[in-house]
Amino acid sequence: MTSAVTHHVGVICGGFSGERAVSLRSGANVAAALIRKGYSVQIIDPAVDDFLNISMTVAFIVLHGAMGEDGATQAILEQRGIPYTGSGVTASVIGMNKLVSKWMFSLRQIPTAPYQVISPDIPQVLELPLPVIIKPINEGSSLGIEIADTEAEFQDAAHRLTQKYGVCLVEALVTGMEVTVGVIDGSNGPEALPILELRPHNRIYDYEAKYTDGKTDFILPATLSDTMTTRTQAIAIATHQALGCRGMSRTDMIIHPDQGPYVLEVNTIPGMTDLSDLPAQARAAGLSFDDLVERILQSALG
Repeated sequence: MTSAVTHHVGVICGGFSGERAVSLRSGANVAAALIRKGYSVQIIDPAVDDFLNISMTVAFIVLHGAMGEDGATQAILEQRGIPYTGSGVTASVIGMNKLVSKWMFSLRQIPTAPYQVISPDIPQVLELPLPVIIKPINEGSSLGIEIADTEAEFQDAAHRLTQKYGVCLVEALVTGMEVTVGVIDGSNGPEALPILELRPHNRIYDYEAKYTDGKTDFILPATLSDTMTTRTQAIAIATHQALGCRGMSRTDMIIHPDQGPYVLEVNTIPGMTDLSDLPAQARAAGLSFDDLVERILQSALG
């Protein structure tokens, strides 16, 4: 393992996306963990700091959403020759764009819900059976997600969301157990963490349910059979590999009681707040938050 004292880590967080507040919380937690591990650390917020001219030997990226998970920051760091945590440019682009992710899931035969695409410049014709869920293709943390139970609700939501976000994805609303599965890279390849079952008090696991204490019940490990646990973890690893993820990822799924898991999306830079899912799953696997952070950092250093 590389010595901590030889590295000045730039923890890049905040940014300009709708997930800025969550990213700042994640960044503060990561920075504190690295300091406890003996690293020299500087928190860098691209919305405030000129990070193009800040010296660092490695970057720990905790930017969520646009300019963080979409490959833009990764491309800048590659130009500067600075190693960084998480997935590379291509995997980041695929993971951030829900439509491109869907194409990849289909190509690699990863189960996912039926879908269609809507945009502001074409009539919004619903091609799927109701109810459906509508989501922007380039937002994280469930921002902008709405459910439509009727044709009128679909037309209203489709108009509003496409005007605000542009191209959006419409998916058949699969019902079942909502779970998320973290994957971290190790010396023997990607390793799936214990499955986290999510029981939101809201109808779905939306932004409020994700980041408001008490809005979701978390069951860890999930109440699944050994067979379904193995199947779900295998799909998470296959998804991680299909997108070319590196370091870590977190795959969200719905497990239909009869049809099994459906992949919803992949998070290439999972949250690292006190309420975030990946750290909770790591703890269940016997990995402390500080050790998880250092393991992710080391994956960037080779």
